[in-house]
Amino acid sequence: MPYVNIKITKEGVTKEQKDELIKRATQMLVDVLNKNPETTVVVIDEVETDNWGIGGIAVTERRKMSK
Repeated sequence: MPYVNIKITKEGVTKEQKDELIKRATQMLVDVLNKNPETTVVVIDEVETDNWGIGGIAVTERRKMSK
């Protein structure tokens, strides 16, 4: 049973976009590894930008600095 965990920042991703991520991640495992789509699990975690850091700085702050 393949398990895919997609982590993205929580910034207005639509249901349709999430559906597409799930569909394409599942299909990739079918195409590349010949996995059964019926047993493939895809989880999308949306993380607040305050909880996501790059280079020691939260994404929220990094974005403020780039404006």
